[in-house]
Amino acid sequence: MKKEILINSTSNEVRIAITEDNKLTELFVESPDEARNVGDIYLGKVARVKVGIKAVFINLGFSQDAFLHFSDIDSSFEEYAAIIGDDSEVEEDEDEDDLSAKSSELEEAKSRFDPARLIPEQDIIVQITKERVGKKGLRVTSKVSIPGRYLVLMPFSRKIGISKKIYNYKEKRRLKSIVRSVKAREFGVIIRTVAAGQDENLILDDFNSLITKWNQIQEKMKTLKAPSLLFKDVSTTSSVIRDLFRDDVSRVIVDSKKIYKEIRNYLDATSPESINKVQLYTQSKPIFDAFEIERQIEESLQKRVALKNSGYIVIETTEAMTVIDVNSGKYAKLKDQELNSLKIDFDAAKEVARQLRLRDIGGIIVVDFIDLYEEANRRKLYDELRREFRKDRAKATILPMSEFGIVQITRQRVRQNILHRLTDNCPMCSGTGRVQLKANFIKQINRWLGRYKSDRKTMSIRLLVNPLQKTLLFKNILFYKIKLFFKYFIFIKVETDDKMALDEFKFFTKKDNVDITQEYNL
Repeated sequence: MKKEILINSTSNEVRIAITEDNKLTELFVESPDEARNVGDIYLGKVARVKVGIKAVFINLGFSQDAFLHFSDIDSSFEEYAAIIGDDSEVEEDEDEDDLSAKSSELEEAKSRFDPARLIPEQDIIVQITKERVGKKGLRVTSKVSIPGRYLVLMPFSRKIGISKKIYNYKEKRRLKSIVRSVKAREFGVIIRTVAAGQDENLILDDFNSLITKWNQIQEKMKTLKAPSLLFKDVSTTSSVIRDLFRDDVSRVIVDSKKIYKEIRNYLDATSPESINKVQLYTQSKPIFDAFEIERQIEESLQKRVALKNSGYIVIETTEAMTVIDVNSGKYAKLKDQELNSLKIDFDAAKEVARQLRLRDIGGIIVVDFIDLYEEANRRKLYDELRREFRKDRAKATILPMSEFGIVQITRQRVRQNILHRLTDNCPMCSGTGRVQLKANFIKQINRWLGRYKSDRKTMSIRLLVNPLQKTLLFKNILFYKIKLFFKYFIFIKVETDDKMALDEFKFFTKKDNVDITQEYNL
């Protein structure tokens, strides 16, 4: 599989596309009005403790308090009290060789810790783990970590962890030995996949850089008052290079000289063997057009996605869940219907996994595959789905196909999906995708006037509608107004507002200009 990273930079945004075999699989967009918050560390202040939902709301200085679940609160967060002003001693982990857990004393302290003990106005260090999604605010954790190129520093932990994707036992021992040689007892460290095979000096330099960052955070904690930003994670471009530029990436192509130099300088210090993979795009044709990224972005905003064998899938995203329907189209290449269905379902499984990554769709996902009657084929499809989801960095749980051909998936939600980031609700239909019939719109206005007539306080009112409705429905406006007057004995002045939805209307008193629409709605 050929994996590439393409970076397009303009004066008002940076877009990063990750492709696999020339197919767009992930898209990151960074602009001044949409700052990236994930990874930022704050000195926050407890706003409310809600034991009923096992959550704490933290004031970080935003318009909406951040959400901290009890499960994301580590008792060791109390250790930073000494930094803020508490001189009490911190209990250290004596068992340096235990790589799987903290010492028994610390575990005992954790078992005694009750998150409900947190009180309003109490200071707490938290790190943002999820961006705002819809009406939900930021999600945070007190289990703070600082990522580097090869290591992740965990200031309030003791353990040494290592990526499960490093399979060589001798390499694991070598990397752990390097980290143990410099790791102070008060720190935990996770060794990242990209560290495999790297020179010891590069790993030690990364560790020292992380320690320097933590020391700077500690200094800020001594002087700043909550809520305050303690640590700002790197930009989207830098985080993609840091986290996703691995050995399986064949090249990085960027159309900005500035970003090109920044990436090369970063790799020169951290991964000099990868520096030749970075290329500057100098052609006149826009980079996203040249690699057909723009077309694939447009496709990702559509409900219907074509499969290569004439089948297609339909993706419907609602507030509660995402529903995907698999259709065979005109595909009937094989004589056996079961094999035809299996072929379409296999193609759909690959496309579903790609679309979920590309669109950043999280939460509950239900996929209605074409029915398979043989249990062996159902198992093949389930295994294929699991293989495809291994490419996904977000955590996902997949259940086997039910008797109705339904596969249920839950996927970790970190950011808003691409539909919400790149589009807005239609002002004509208010996001429903449908508008009322013209006749029904007129009937609604008549029913409203009937209710108003029974409690009429004035004979003159204003009707506000979309300009298109006035053109289509009220072609002979004088005739319409005369008809309503003789029916309800009300003078109506029809006006327009292009910000109103196509099936929306509002009534105002003519004298005081008071909105009385809701007063006479059902």
